[in-house]
Amino acid sequence: MLQVSASPSFNRVAKKLRERDKKTLDEAIKAILQNRQLGEEKKGDLAGVFVHKFKLNGQETLLAHELQPHKTAPIEATLLAVGPHENFYAGLKR
Repeated sequence: MLQVSASPSFNRVAKKLRERDKKTLDEAIKAILQNRQLGEEKKGDLAGVFVHKFKLNGQETLLAHELQPHKTAPIEATLLAVGPHENFYAGLKR
């Protein structure tokens, strides 16, 4: 089983979610842990980052994560960001 860690920016957003939304987010995280390469792997500046799309309150939400030390044999999944598509990738690059 993968260990899970979260970035400070992920924690800031997750902390503000309502209880039922946190449960939906937890289900998305569990899906990532079961299927390690779930989501689309990004290229260019975001190489090595996977983005999983799921519905949160009827709105498409993106969850970015990285597999450490390498995507083929990961030990840890680092949750980087969660949020709607608008400005998601610009914030993720920072």
